[in-house]
Amino acid sequence: MRFVLVLASLLVLASCQQNAKKNAKVPSSAGMVSESLDTTQFTTIQWLDSVKEYGKITEGQKLEVLFRFKNTGDKPLIIESVRPSCGCTVADPPKEPIAAGAEGEIKGSFDSNGKNGQQHKTIYVYANTKGRQNHELTFTVDVQKKQ
Repeated sequence: MRFVLVLASLLVLASCQQNAKKNAKVPSSAGMVSESLDTTQFTTIQWLDSVKEYGKITEGQKLEVLFRFKNTGDKPLIIESVRPSCGCTVADPPKEPIAAGAEGEIKGSFDSNGKNGQQHKTIYVYANTKGRQNHELTFTVDVQKKQ
């Protein structure tokens, strides 16, 4: 009897996972969800600075971060989303698509309150780019304890 219950549980779990894969949706440029990616609208991106070293700051200080990029393709570049690696960092994508040949930036801020020592932070970017759509921006900062 126990074997039948375990087997039934595994079948239900496998079915749920299969349905989740079937119903997976991809974010669209308007922040809505679309059924599939339109790869004909993909472009290319060149990060002008994807790694930053900010040196020393004092604990409690807020640090503004900025990452620049260029749309090197022939379609509008759409930054679908940005997601910081932790709650102490926030970031905002550009509100409008970046035209072919134009430059843009991702702005963010790091709150060093309660932090101490070397901090390594990542911002994950999802965009309509050829090859891969996920990009990583990283920065480090050395937070000095308040005196």
